[in-house]
Amino acid sequence: MIVSLCMIAFNEVEAIDGLFGDIALQEYPHEKIEVVFVDSMSTDGTYEKMMHFKETDYGFRDVKIVRCPKKNQASSWNEALMVFTGDVVIRVDAHARIPRNFVSRNVYNLRQGENVVGGGRPNISSNVSSWKLTLLAAEDSLFGSSIAGYRRPSTEKEYMDSLFHAAYRREVIAKVGGFNEDLGRTEDNEFHYRIRMAGYKMCCCPDIISYQHSRNTLKHMVRQKYGNGKWIGLTLSECRGCLSYFHFAPFVFVMTLAVCGVLALMGHSFALMVLLVLYGMFDFVNSVSCCTLKNIQPQFILLPLIFPLLHIAYGVGTVVGLVEIPFWQRKIKNSNAKERIELVKKKVEENTRVTWNNREL
Repeated sequence: MIVSLCMIAFNEVEAIDGLFGDIALQEYPHEKIEVVFVDSMSTDGTYEKMMHFKETDYGFRDVKIVRCPKKNQASSWNEALMVFTGDVVIRVDAHARIPRNFVSRNVYNLRQGENVVGGGRPNISSNVSSWKLTLLAAEDSLFGSSIAGYRRPSTEKEYMDSLFHAAYRREVIAKVGGFNEDLGRTEDNEFHYRIRMAGYKMCCCPDIISYQHSRNTLKHMVRQKYGNGKWIGLTLSECRGCLSYFHFAPFVFVMTLAVCGVLALMGHSFALMVLLVLYGMFDFVNSVSCCTLKNIQPQFILLPLIFPLLHIAYGVGTVVGLVEIPFWQRKIKNSNAKERIELVKKKVEENTRVTWNNREL
């Protein structure tokens, strides 16, 4: 089984060295691995590092480097999907680390009859410090991040609505096409929604694991949450089915807080007090749970302040996204996103024919 291992990057020169080393050490036969890098016109040396990887003889079947002028994740992933030639395509994030058996375990589970597989994707922190471990604890917590099952290692096979660092059989891409380039940060939600609607299941396997670097500063983490929330709001007008009620929990919290705040200013403070007490209880309990489950650090005392910052940032982002829907819809009215999705289908089908003809020769 030929595997296309794909990664996209924009100005990730400091993040990709570890991942490149992980790719080079994969135990799956290198002559059966095609590496595909997409560079979104980086200016910090990322492209040069990709070229150096290509020029180093690791014995891979091929190493392809594509440059994408659009600094959009969906556009870059589409570029990768239009050039891969493997039986399987595996998506790996630039901020990731993968164990030596990552490719081989994905292939093993696909050979068990699955069409899309993935595994747990817990967070890790680089250049470990007490403060970074505190941010990592907040990111790892269900209360601080997400209930998505793939964010934590699984103990048994289960089917999920979405996966991270997933492996897809070529036939899946040929049927559903590429990513929706109108979307940012939620492109995978919409992509996986179409996969499910096409009748495929996404299997989270306990023997597959990879790791994602968490943001190393509170400013970057808050900015990330705000952006995620904003795209949840915008995506509501594009694909409601790819979102869950949980995506809007921070929005509900922020709106409830705003309403209760207004009532308090009008002399009716009871609702605000109840809200703050209830939230404070959840905040305290989850902060304490971080202390019992993690390598406790002195800065963990700040977790009760970090959690509401992340929730408010995400919720405010969703509010902004919902408000901007009419303007965004006008902006994408004449986009070619649907045509690009279909173009990926055609390119995959074309590459399939060429690949099989070459193998027959």
